[in-house]
Formats: sequence, structure tokens, C-alpha cells
Amino acid sequence: MTVLIEKHPIRDWLIKVRRDLHKHPELGHEETRTTGKVKAILMELGIEIREMNGLETGAVGLLGSGNGPVIGLRADMDALPITQLNDVPYKSTVPGVMHACGHDCHTAIMLGVAKSLVETGLAKKLKGRVKFIFQPAEEKMTGARAMIDAGVLEKPSMDRIIAGHMFIDLPVGQVGFFKRVSHASADTFHLTIHGKSIHGARPHMGIDPIIAGSQFLNSIQTIISRNTDPADQAVISVGSFNAGTAPNIIPDSATLSGTVRTFDENVRKRIVERLSDITLGLEKSMGVKVDFRYIDGVPVAPVDDIVTTDVKRAAESVLGADNVHYLDTKMGAEDFSFFSRTIPATFMRVGCGNPDKGIVHLPHSSRFDVDEDALVVGVDVLVETVKRFLVDGTSG
Repeated sequence: MTVLIEKHPIRDWLIKVRRDLHKHPELGHEETRTTGKVKAILMELGIEIREMNGLETGAVGLLGSGNGPVIGLRADMDALPITQLNDVPYKSTVPGVMHACGHDCHTAIMLGVAKSLVETGLAKKLKGRVKFIFQPAEEKMTGARAMIDAGVLEKPSMDRIIAGHMFIDLPVGQVGFFKRVSHASADTFHLTIHGKSIHGARPHMGIDPIIAGSQFLNSIQTIISRNTDPADQAVISVGSFNAGTAPNIIPDSATLSGTVRTFDENVRKRIVERLSDITLGLEKSMGVKVDFRYIDGVPVAPVDDIVTTDVKRAAESVLGADNVHYLDTKMGAEDFSFFSRTIPATFMRVGCGNPDKGIVHLPHSSRFDVDEDALVVGVDVLVETVKRFLVDGTSG
């Protein structure tokens, strides 16, 4: 595998593109330079650019022609507000901003797929079209919805869509897929509990919002343990609980906020209902007034069995079956879910870890990096996927 990667015709080009993007990271909805670079490369390759009305960043390219099926390939482009600490030649030149989640790699891979299809002549054999989607603001969980609102699902509509992500837990040269769902839903909730301030020596004359908040914390534990089927996975986490400034004063109010994650939309709805019931119960039982806000974030990200099987088989033909795996789904979220709940989809993890090179740091770390051979792996698996679907007709 290593020998093939080192001799790959666009390996050096991929690394050059990725490193350029890595040196010039941009936060969500600010990816102006990145968008310009993506469009310039697509145009150099003769790929049609589809403008998205109302979007300042992001790009869509269309390759192929005819009335055949359309396959979407999505890459996210945004960086994170993190200061890069690892000293590499392609270190971020933007203070406080870093590609710490591999989105520079995702963008380079999708551009590499376009380049390979064109330069190998496969583009002329396509019996359908490839829709390249370069999405802004995945980290803010707003980019997918913005592109959908701008019409990315239309003209043409897609028969299937694929996304991927660098995965440090797999060694370079391996990839992974998911069954049923690839990511959890992720919502947030916020409570302001209004009581009545009083001196700590006379608690009976006040209404204690801290006690009410503590009761809320205890009560929501029953949502998972007693209101959720043990076969379903869900987690409620409270990440902040703030109240008061003095040790001898019961404060007027307390605030709490947290997250809800699950793999099932029905469970998601049930949790919202139970949280609301518990807040109403607090008001009746403890005399407080509760302002409760529940903010829908991103939904569960389903994967389609047929699409997953097709891409997995393509990966096995490129990498060998021993290097292709099914992975356990974790509670992380991805706004690709807005695509995958609408279009048959799959999500591929691309192994990029290499302890021998010191590439072991997790995403969102200030020292995150990838083994750049993973770029070649991602390109070749996706090119083979497109070939099978739109040239050979052996998928779907």
C-alpha cells in the first residue's frame, strides 16, 4: 500500500493543496479564500460551477452530462478557533485559527477526486453526473442548512450522497463505515430558574433557585434510566450551572444549560417532552418560575444500507477487505445529517493515524495532524465509487 501511495500520480499535488489550505485556515462562513481556491481549481479542470444564491462562501461543481443518476460528494471547508502548537512547515499563518479537524484534507480529497476523474478520462465515460459540494461552517452546524436553503439539493437533485472525515483512530490505509446511523442528534437546552433572594440565615422566607436547579439535575437522570428503552442510546449532559455570588445570600436566580444526544428521532422527541414536564413540576412543587428553552441542533444522521454497501465494496477493491471496517457509532454530531435524512447517504471514516510519525493527537487538539497518505486513500476509494456507479453500472 505504501509503495502505491508514494507513486500515486497526484499525491504531491494533493499534499500541496492540503498544505496551502492548512496554512490559510478560515472560520465558518468566512471561507472566502478557500472558496476562491476551490472554484479556481474546478474551473481549471473544466468543471461547471453552480452558483448558490445568498451564499457568500461554499461552492458547487458539476461534472458529467445526460439524464443518468447523480452522485453527490460533500466536503466541509471550515477551520476552528484554535492556536496551532505543532511546529510544521505548513503551520497556520492565521493567529488563533487552525485546521484542527481535517477539513483541509476533506477539501483536498474532493478536489483530488475531480482532478482524477478528469485527467484519467473517466469524466468522459460518466453515464450521469457528479455533484461536488464544498460546504462552509460545519463546525458551527449551520453550513449544511445554509446550502440547502440556497438550493443545493436541486438542479440536479441527487440520487445518493457521500461524505467522509479523517479518523485518527484508524491507521492510514484503512477506512471505516457505519450501520444504521453515523452520528447522533445534538440539541441544547437552557433554563433560568427564578426564585426569591434572601439571607442564608432565613431560607424559609425566600425561594431557593439552587435547590430547584439541583432537583432538576436529579430528576432528568430518570429520563434515560426510566423513560428510555435500554436498547436505545441517549445521553443528557448538563455543562453549566451558575447561581449567586456570595456564600451567605440565596440568589434570585440560577441558570443551567446542557445537551441532548440520541440515535433515534422518537427518543429525541420524548426527551424534549420529559424535560418540559420536569420544569413544569419544579414550578408547582417549589414555587419557582422557570424559563425553559430547547434549541434543536442537528438531527440523527442515518446511513443507507445500499449506498454504504456499494462504497464499502469499492473500498475493499482498492484497499483489500482487511483494511475496511464497520465502526461503532459515537455520540458526536455532524450537520451532514441534513443531507443524509433527505438523500440516501453514507459516511466514510478515512484512517489518518500514524504513531511512527507522531500523528496521534485527536481532532480539535492544537497539535492535530494527519498522515497525508490518507489523502490518496480517500481519493482512490471515491474515484472507484464513482466509476462503479456512473461508468460500470455495478452499484445500486
